[in-house]
Amino acid sequence: MKIGDLVRLKKTCEAQAATRSGVVIDIIKKKVWRSDEMGTSIDWTQVDPEDHATVLYDDCNLNIPVVDLEVIRAI
Repeated sequence: MKIGDLVRLKKTCEAQAATRSGVVIDIIKKKVWRSDEMGTSIDWTQVDPEDHATVLYDDCNLNIPVVDLEVIRAI
C-alpha cells in the first residue's frame, strides 16, 4: 500500500455490506491496543507501532491500520 492508492475497509464476513472507498494520502506509525487479542488492561510498553494509512474520504481524513484495509486500485 502506498500514497495515492484507492482503498476500503476489509470485510470481516461475507454478510458485511460494502464500505465506502477513499484515497491514501499519508502513511504513519501509531500504537494500537487490540483488546480482543490483548485483554482490557492496557500496557503501552508491550505494543510496537504499526503502519496506519491516512485515508481521505468525502468529508474527513481517518487514520486506519493498514492491516484493516484492502487496495481497490493501486497507483
